[in-house]
Amino acid sequence: MERTLIIGLGRAGLGLHWAVLRRLRAAGEHPDLFDPAPVLTLDPLAPAAPPRGEELRSVSSVAQARGLLDPERTVVHLCTPPVARLGLLRELAGAGFRRIIVEKPLAVERGAVHDILDLVRTERLRLAVVAPWLASSLTARLARLVEEGELGELRSIDVRQSKPRMSRTLAADGHPTAFDVEPPHSLGVCLRLAGDAVLTGAELSDMHIGDTVVPGMGRAELVLRHQGATSRIVSDLTAPIRERRVQLGFTEGLAVAHYPGAEDDHYAQLRFSRTGHAETWEVFPDDALSTYFVDTYRALGDGTALEPQLRLASRVVELLADAKEASSRSGPADALPSAGHPGRWVSHAG
Repeated sequence: MERTLIIGLGRAGLGLHWAVLRRLRAAGEHPDLFDPAPVLTLDPLAPAAPPRGEELRSVSSVAQARGLLDPERTVVHLCTPPVARLGLLRELAGAGFRRIIVEKPLAVERGAVHDILDLVRTERLRLAVVAPWLASSLTARLARLVEEGELGELRSIDVRQSKPRMSRTLAADGHPTAFDVEPPHSLGVCLRLAGDAVLTGAELSDMHIGDTVVPGMGRAELVLRHQGATSRIVSDLTAPIRERRVQLGFTEGLAVAHYPGAEDDHYAQLRFSRTGHAETWEVFPDDALSTYFVDTYRALGDGTALEPQLRLASRVVELLADAKEASSRSGPADALPSAGHPGRWVSHAG
């Protein structure tokens, strides 16, 4: 059984990681994985804050956590924003913690990824990057369509990731651009389905909320060329509705997939048809994050190689860095620092 330390108690740490772990622990279906002892939590922004829920025990530092945990029997969930990872990883490694799950994306800059990979090699870390879409039943179903050639050869992937994210964007600056929020999920899937790629185009727009403008946090688009196929990912953080849709174009048919769009309804949908034939419609359970945590806890414990997924996560960051550079060449919007939101660049029209 593994003890758990969660670092970072925002939306990812409490709202996603702890919510799923609590459900898995309560279900009791994996007694060999999850120790029933309290989960330790560390909030770098408020290290002296009391626990935020039952079954949780707060600590004020990595050193204090080390005094209460055996690193050889502990999985660390690093859920701080991607702009603040390397220092904590070094501190964790220095305290003896080696098995770490990092919230996506691994980093937001190419150089930071290389520094993290160097640290992984030097300290022999067992590092996994959160990738629920890659653990998804729907992704596995799409991979079978590609591999078995039921609809011919894959030629295009079109992704739509939309959701309203205004409040969280104004409240925090952990994700520098819209490229860093939703695209890490779908870009990994594109690389899994169609192989490695090169960027051929990218666009980035600002988020407009009344007279407030948040540069780079509106709509993000990137186009990729794989061997034999192209991918287009569009993510809009100002959309009025939530959508996670992937369309695959084949030489002899079409598949349209919808990933679960709500945390209380873990069902995916897939419609596909061969040209000239009737459409097939499938609806099936797809609790991808739960699956990811179970699989990853097992992998961290049994010595399963993590390098392939780490390479994929690194490649995602590199391609997103290419997209940021390409979109910036069109000229960034004028901006002024906002006193109301330190660290976030905000311009006010008028």
